[in-house]
Amino acid sequence: MKTLPHLTLAAAMLVGACSSGATRSEAAAAIDANGAQPAAPLADAPFTVQEVASFDEPWAMTFLPGGRQALVTEKSGRLKLWQEGGPTLDVAGVPAVAYGGQGGFGDVILAPDFATSGTVYLSWVEAGDNGTFGAVVSKAKLVQGAAPRLEGLQTIWTQSPKVGGRGHFSHRLAFSPDGRYLFIGSGERQKFDPAQDMKANLGKILRLNPDGSIPADNPFAGEGGVTAQIWSLGHRNILGLAFDGSGKLWNQEMGPRGGDEVNLVAAKSNYGYPIVSNGDHYDGRDIPDHPTRPEFAAPALWWNPSVSPAGLAWYDGDLYPGWKNSLLMGALSGEGLIRMAIDGDRLHKSGRWDFGKRIREVEVRDDGTVWLLTDGSDGKLLKLVPKG
Repeated sequence: MKTLPHLTLAAAMLVGACSSGATRSEAAAAIDANGAQPAAPLADAPFTVQEVASFDEPWAMTFLPGGRQALVTEKSGRLKLWQEGGPTLDVAGVPAVAYGGQGGFGDVILAPDFATSGTVYLSWVEAGDNGTFGAVVSKAKLVQGAAPRLEGLQTIWTQSPKVGGRGHFSHRLAFSPDGRYLFIGSGERQKFDPAQDMKANLGKILRLNPDGSIPADNPFAGEGGVTAQIWSLGHRNILGLAFDGSGKLWNQEMGPRGGDEVNLVAAKSNYGYPIVSNGDHYDGRDIPDHPTRPEFAAPALWWNPSVSPAGLAWYDGDLYPGWKNSLLMGALSGEGLIRMAIDGDRLHKSGRWDFGKRIREVEVRDDGTVWLLTDGSDGKLLKLVPKG
């Protein structure tokens, strides 16, 4: 099935759905979940693109309160403080990172109490013994001023086990809306089976307290060890986590060859990788599709051919018509921005725009404007200026 051309697959699903007695709206929903969605040119977008700053391999960003400053990680190991209308500064006191392949500096987010504590959370890749690598998460205090710096860097989580290779670290971070819990996306490190191994925290979404301890009500807390950290499992390469206005957690992740997906994340749920996927292995071996194993949670949306998702943000503003209560996702190989409208527990592919550049990160400023980071050695910070 997955070797059919994408439009043919969508048409076949429509015919199959209708012939099985499904309504046209149900068939349309099936196509909405996995059908083709060509990218529209930027000329047709509800925004114009303003280039604001340049960075070297930017990976993640977060705005500081007030929105006129932002922290930006550069994959090779630098942390930058961008200032609107002012110079971009280097932040001192950053950790040494194991840079190479997909590894290096990762995410940066603010603690829920940042306004009083100045605490930020960072992820990066460190080297282990015998050529192994793994992601870590730490917290530190950001001291601002003319020479910004991090103080009191403290590691609170480590990917376990460290393994060889330099892919699929994921290390995306998000706080729950109430600020009580830190969620961490941990990739399966291109090793497949760890995503189903309950003795490893690879291929999982983890839930911790802000200090790194384990909440007593985690679904596997009674198991102890890294198992107690697990919130959900069966993930591949998680490159975006976002909560919506109803408090629901969504993640996106790169599939294998095809099968990129967005999931509504629920405690204790197993999303099936590598047992099921709507893509196939890169060596051509088939992976059974999600419908063949209904015990695994199916994605809310998926893409085949791949778009290579990166960055995920919830939008609830009014500056861009029709965007309220949507997820916004960057696309690397898809070189654009994708909008997905949220309808309760369902998503709809609602817009896709062709930037001609790999989009690594998506963030929403407190004034309702959307900002993007493009990927690579000449990465750009872009502001999407609403038309009209």
